[in-house]
Amino acid sequence: MKKTILTMALAMGCMMFAACGGKETKPAKAADKTEAAAPDKGVSIAFVDLDSLMAKYQYYLDCSETLEKKRASISTTLNNKGLALQKEMADFQEKVQSGNMSQDQATKTQAALVKKQSQLQNLQDNLAEEFQKEQNKYNEALHDSIDNFLASYNKTAGYTLILARSNDNILLADPECDITDEVISGLNKRYKGKETKEDKK
Repeated sequence: MKKTILTMALAMGCMMFAACGGKETKPAKAADKTEAAAPDKGVSIAFVDLDSLMAKYQYYLDCSETLEKKRASISTTLNNKGLALQKEMADFQEKVQSGNMSQDQATKTQAALVKKQSQLQNLQDNLAEEFQKEQNKYNEALHDSIDNFLASYNKTAGYTLILARSNDNILLADPECDITDEVISGLNKRYKGKETKEDKK
């Protein structure tokens, strides 16, 4: 899940290596007597460290826990059914080898076991598809929660660009550009607020 989320979150921006809050001005064009050159408004950049975000954002942690429980439940279900089928097949082979089963019984039992094996494979495929859909749902919700928060946060912060930092995709950055803690705090505050409202309902 983390890899998928990081891939989606990286789409928030990967363009520059450094500096935040710095203002640039382009060389002024030759001005005539009646018009002065207007200075460039400048670029203000910040970044969010994704590893820290995923380690401390409670919504992500809750989603991960939910998905892990789901995955463990699916694994247990498939393992139990698989072991039960293996036992049936072993019993069948033992009866055939010992001569305790007629040819007609052996044929019918073998057909039933093949059918159960096919059903188990179909169950595995269906559960895997169901799990993938649930994981995609959480990934999308997580991405939306970060996007929506940053849009609201940036109304007052006023950054031109907010980058996602992961591994070495940003080679050098002034620590002053790091807004990770602010973003994590804001995300968790918003998430807890939503939880409180849902509990009241």
